[in-house]
Amino acid sequence: MLREAIELFNLQGYDATSMGDLASRLGFTKSALYHHVPSKEHLLQLALDEALDNLAEAVAAARADSSVSALDRLRRAVRGSVEVLIGHLPAVTLLLRVRGNSPAELAALKRRRELDAQLAQLVAEAAAEGGIRTDIPPDLISRLLFGMVNSLTEWVRPSGRISPDTLADALTAIAFEGLLAP
Repeated sequence: MLREAIELFNLQGYDATSMGDLASRLGFTKSALYHHVPSKEHLLQLALDEALDNLAEAVAAARADSSVSALDRLRRAVRGSVEVLIGHLPAVTLLLRVRGNSPAELAALKRRRELDAQLAQLVAEAAAEGGIRTDIPPDLISRLLFGMVNSLTEWVRPSGRISPDTLADALTAIAFEGLLAP
């Protein structure tokens, strides 16, 4: 049910999708659907939590590994974000489309800001250790890194010709080593 809701929300937009649309797609009556789900917003919340919980877990796991440098933790956080995006593409796509039009969307935007702040902290730590440049503010670097990752929703296909590992390797190489030949 959640998969179908996410697909419809991404296809039609959350605001333009009704519970009747979802019931029809699932072959249920609306009353049968409401027997299983209290509201459309509940489904949105579940979808956004899927994306955010997995992203938060990837960033937290990277941040928690004190056995490696801050730069390595930052790379792991970015790589983990790519893996989550590919593994949960429909839910992450939906997350990136929310604009704060409902309580669920407002809560999701708040959690996204918290993730940005956590990544910015990793950037600041990597800069303090001398692992990355210090002339660009950490919050700007964080947004640019997440922007690179988030742009994948526009064209990546989990079953495409580029494997998730290859994609994660390429994105982190470009983000951390640039385009210059080694």
